[in-house]
Amino acid sequence: MKKSACSLLIIAAFALAAAAAQDKPVGGLEDAVFKAIWLEPSFGVFDNLSFKIDGTEVTLLGQALLPLTKINVGARAGKVAGVTKVTNEIEVLPLSMNDDSIRLRAYRALFGAADLYRYALASNPSIHIIVKNGHLTLEGMVSTSSDAQRALMAARGLSGVFSVKSNLKSEK
Repeated sequence: MKKSACSLLIIAAFALAAAAAQDKPVGGLEDAVFKAIWLEPSFGVFDNLSFKIDGTEVTLLGQALLPLTKINVGARAGKVAGVTKVTNEIEVLPLSMNDDSIRLRAYRALFGAADLYRYALASNPSIHIIVKNGHLTLEGMVSTSSDAQRALMAARGLSGVFSVKSNLKSEK
């Protein structure tokens, strides 16, 4: 038993070394692109970013509050080993004092609630608040469907919002 476990570790080490020698990301292209996006310092709670991969070509999707986020994420994705082409379709949200006010109030309503504050504890919260022209959309992941419902109710309680949509997914 110990011999076979040791053999598996040696094989895994050789596989990792071979991938590194070929300058390919360990864990696959999808993991490497995800990491490049997630670790972008300007990516935050008011951004919703995703991507799709077709072979070695990456298409970036979603919405960003700052033009800098769109530019930086595109550059980071382009530097991932194995990516040959990046198509950046990230929409930069329009400047609006009204939308900024809604973002701030939505953040306070969601993360100020005793049962939802834990989603704001991470450096990049798992609930993202997207506001465009007075329309609010919640994106991301929560632990339970009841947390998704609480977040939706908190967002619907905001005044001055034209519509509220929830795309929150729950683990349970």
